[in-house]
Amino acid sequence: MGRGVQEHTNRLLSGLTGIGRVHRIDGLPHEYYGGELNQSVEEILANAGLTSIDSRLSRSTALAFSAIQELLENVDFGGGKRCALINATSVGGMDTTEQEYLRNRESWDYTRFLQHNLGQINDRLCAHYGWNLFNTTMSTACSSAANAMMLGARLIRSGQYDQVIVGGTDALSNFTMRGFESLMIYDAELCRPFDDTRAGLNLGEAAAYVLLESEQSARERGHTANVRLTGWANANDAFHATASSPDGKGAVLSMTQALEVANLQPEDIDYINAHGTATPNNDLSESIAIKQVFSEVPVFSSTKAFTGHTLAAAGAIEAVFSVLSIEKNLAWANLNWTTPIADTGLVPALETTSLEINHVLSNSFGFGGNNSTLIFSSI
Repeated sequence: MGRGVQEHTNRLLSGLTGIGRVHRIDGLPHEYYGGELNQSVEEILANAGLTSIDSRLSRSTALAFSAIQELLENVDFGGGKRCALINATSVGGMDTTEQEYLRNRESWDYTRFLQHNLGQINDRLCAHYGWNLFNTTMSTACSSAANAMMLGARLIRSGQYDQVIVGGTDALSNFTMRGFESLMIYDAELCRPFDDTRAGLNLGEAAAYVLLESEQSARERGHTANVRLTGWANANDAFHATASSPDGKGAVLSMTQALEVANLQPEDIDYINAHGTATPNNDLSESIAIKQVFSEVPVFSSTKAFTGHTLAAAGAIEAVFSVLSIEKNLAWANLNWTTPIADTGLVPALETTSLEINHVLSNSFGFGGNNSTLIFSSI
């Protein structure tokens, strides 16, 4: 969809998806739809003004550098504050491993395989920026970035840190695309979240990060925030290795517990940024859960029809979209929708909708029934 908050805002407002045919991955058996960034690692770094960095990076790492660089250009990170970094990824350096493996074994560059390690992304970021701080990596599938935010919030609330960069990054790879197709949940056409004809997801690649900061720390540096992370929760329904429970039990738990942390009632939520992967199982399960939690379902939509499902990065990207919703009083459109799911009858926002938004609930659900919910509120 672009680089940076403004380019993404423009695309959301225009209703134009970032999903198209995937071209940059070798060895795929047929054409796939996906949210692919049509840039090389070198181009990703150059567009972020990071030409001094060794370009022999994984795409996930390059995407992380691009997003982190934009963040640092817009916020005051450090400056004597107690800081931390929590990154989320599930693919890690998979794309680099795939590329190297296809080469003749006699000419393998074994150092390239080291990038497969998920923690290498943090290592490269900290080395480049000279950060000597607490950092860790979250990998809980599609809920990873939401859980990174949750941990960051708890570290700040406990008084251990003043500022925590939280977010996630994942790149497209042959392995993940074929893997989702083997589960028979990769749509051969554009994905259709919450539509009765939905047939699966389209994957995407992206990175997004935000700075969480205590109120006292922000006040000391003269910064006034306009959005607060007020609620968070994680629950596991322990139903299946890859499928959500049909009764939405884990999703109900994560949403209700997040509301309790935020000290809010269901009727206080103005907009739900749903997980909405467009898979038959997820969208039905999430719809059932939403109807259980909300006697009157608020405006809701899935933005994955814009971006594709970006796996570990999804929770961070949709956190940014949730913040934008509050700042602009807009609920984003649910693209490609025509027919309600027969079992629930829920109708998402069919176009970007203007309404007063004070509280946004954002869902991120991962494999293994790892369900996470964040709530963002205006100040």
